[in-house]
Amino acid sequence: MSEEPRTDEELVAEASEAPDGDIRAFETLVERHKERIVANCRYLSRSPADAEDLAQEVFVKAFFGLPRFEARSSFKTWLQRIKVNHSLNHLKKQEGKTFVGIDDPGVGHADEMVVQPTAERAARARDAREQIDEILDSMSDSLRVPLIMRDLDQFSYQEIADTLGIGLSAVKMRIKRAREEFRERYTEDAGRPPASVTPSEE
Repeated sequence: MSEEPRTDEELVAEASEAPDGDIRAFETLVERHKERIVANCRYLSRSPADAEDLAQEVFVKAFFGLPRFEARSSFKTWLQRIKVNHSLNHLKKQEGKTFVGIDDPGVGHADEMVVQPTAERAARARDAREQIDEILDSMSDSLRVPLIMRDLDQFSYQEIADTLGIGLSAVKMRIKRAREEFRERYTEDAGRPPASVTPSEE
C-alpha cells in the first residue's frame, strides 16, 4: 500500500529539524510549489527570462527564513508573500520605481487565469491564454496587480492593502474595476463568454 504524501506542515517541521546538509524535505516542498512560483514570477516580473532565477531566489529566502516561520498561515501563503515581495523588489530595482505608485506600467502575465486545458482543448486554450496575456499586459498595474493577488494568490483584501500600501476601499474598488475591464475586453476581443477564464466574483 502506497504511503500517503506528507503535508506541507509535516515537511516544514521535518525541514526545520533536519541536520545541516539534509535538505530532502525542503526539496520536496520546492518540487511541490515550483511550477506555480515560476509562473507567478513570470507574470509579476513580465520577464520569462528572469522567472526561473526569481523563483530560485524565493526558495532560497524561504529556506533561510524557515526558523522564523511561525505557521500562523499555511506554508503556501507564506511562500506567496515572499514571492510577491521579492518580485516587486525586483521591479523596483529594474525600473527605479517605488511600489506605492503602481500606476506605472510594469508587472505582467497570468497564464494561470486559464483553467488547465485537456489534450483535446489544448490549441483553443493556448489561444485563450495568449488573449488573456495581451489583455492583462494592456491593463495598468494599479488594476492588474491587485487582481492577480486576489484571484490567483487568494490574498485577502486587507493583505493586498497592506502589501501595496493603499487603503482597503481602494483595493476593493481597483479589483472591481479590474474584473469589469478584463471581462469587457475579453468579450470584445475574443468574441466568447469570459466565464471560464476570468477571476471569480465574490
